[in-house]
Amino acid sequence: MIKYQIETDLSVEEFTEVLINSTLGERRPVSEPDRIAKMLEHGNLIITARHTGKLVGVARSLTDFLYCTYLSDLAIDEKYQKQGIGKELIRQTKLASPKAKLILLSAPKAINYYPKIGMKQWEQCYVLDNVDDLK
Repeated sequence: MIKYQIETDLSVEEFTEVLINSTLGERRPVSEPDRIAKMLEHGNLIITARHTGKLVGVARSLTDFLYCTYLSDLAIDEKYQKQGIGKELIRQTKLASPKAKLILLSAPKAINYYPKIGMKQWEQCYVLDNVDDLK
């Protein structure tokens, strides 16, 4: 049985472990615990999935709860994938901010997953990594 809940004090170690075990760690600063700590500190909606107390999934979002919810990290331990945990974490995130539009950027390996669960893809997304790239 998987238990889903909002958590406000998720540890850096648990979060890092699920990032690594989900392959999302390939694109997250898992070797920088101070940076991971700030990610957790500033994520204001963190929903976890636990199996007998062990963290097996997490949805970390930034939201104003009324207009938009940016689901920044959706990580499911590979051993627990394909069991509906990711979909339920997304559902729990949306239920926690029902009036807000839920927005996420897909990891390359998950790009085909989101349309299968009913999410719509938009072309209007832009990314800026370096301020010097502004013209």
